[in-house]
Amino acid sequence: MYIVLPMDSDDVQEASLVSVADVKVWAQILIEAGEVVEILHADAFDAFDNLSEAVVLINDFENPMPFLEYNMMPLVAHTQRSIDDIVEAFLFRELHDMAV
Repeated sequence: MYIVLPMDSDDVQEASLVSVADVKVWAQILIEAGEVVEILHADAFDAFDNLSEAVVLINDFENPMPFLEYNMMPLVAHTQRSIDDIVEAFLFRELHDMAV
């Protein structure tokens, strides 16, 4: 499964999740069998070769419409900011559906 994250850096170890308005780079993470297979970076969430199935946003106030148009499931990481924390929360189903 591919998930996409708005990040402040392409440094996998140091990057933090940010709002869509503050995004510097998009990280696309491929997760298979509970493992991170690869992490790719691009300037736009729709610039990857493979479409993402989910987008992780920083809060419920983000606009999900651009992602819904690509059939992405918007998830919210209320407290997780690092890639490792977000992937762990995703695997343990601790990310929240976006409140409407």
